[in-house]
Amino acid sequence: MLGLLAIAIAPCLAIMIYVYIKDKHEKEPFLLLAYSFLGGVASVFVAATLEQYAQGFVIGSGTSAISVAIFAFLVVGLSEELSKYFFLRIIPYRNKAFNEPFDGIVYSVMVSMGFAMIENIMYVMKHGMGTGIMRVFTAVPAHATFAIIMGYYIGLAKFNPKNKVKYQIMGIGGAVLFHGAYDFSLMQNNVPGLRIIGAVLSLYVAIRLSKKAMRLHNEDSPFRNRT
Repeated sequence: MLGLLAIAIAPCLAIMIYVYIKDKHEKEPFLLLAYSFLGGVASVFVAATLEQYAQGFVIGSGTSAISVAIFAFLVVGLSEELSKYFFLRIIPYRNKAFNEPFDGIVYSVMVSMGFAMIENIMYVMKHGMGTGIMRVFTAVPAHATFAIIMGYYIGLAKFNPKNKVKYQIMGIGGAVLFHGAYDFSLMQNNVPGLRIIGAVLSLYVAIRLSKKAMRLHNEDSPFRNRT
C-alpha cells in the first residue's frame, strides 16, 4: 500500500519542486501554494461532475475517430481543464502574491498536480504498480505541461488587462488542445501505432513549449534586474 502511494505521489511532488525552483525571481508563499494544490484536489470532483454532465450532450457513441475526438477534447479535456482553471482563478489569481507573469505557471502547476495526484492514486490503487510506473513518465508530466501552457497565458492575462479575455481563452484552449490530443491518441483504436506515436509526439511538443514558456516568463520578470 505504501509503495503504491509513493509511486502515485512522488512524481507530482517532484514536478512541483522543479517548477518552484524554476521561479527564479520572486518565490511564492507556501500557504498560497498549498491552497492552490488543494484547489486542484477539489477540481477532480468538479471535473468528474462536468464530464458526467457533458456526456449527456454528446450525440451518438462508438469507436469512430469523430466519436473518440469529441470525447477526448470536449468531454474529458475541456471538463478537466475548465475545472483546473476555475480554482486557479478563485484562489491565487487575485492574490497580491501573484505579482509577475511566471506566477501563472507556478500556481497553475500546483492546481494541476493536486488534480494529477488524486487521479494517480485512483489509477494506481485500481491497476497496480505497473500503471503507476508508466504514469510517472506519461500522464503526470502531461498534466504538468497542460498546466504550464495554461499558466503562461494566465500570467499574460493578469498583467495585460486590455487582452485579458483573449489570453484566458488562449490558456484554456491551449491546455484543452494538448490534453485532447494526448487522450485522443491513447483512446483511439483505428490507426495502428497512433496510440504510442501520437501520445509521445503530443507530449514531446508540449514539453518543448513548456520549457520555452518558463524561459520567456523568467526573462520578462519585472524582478529580473532587482538588486
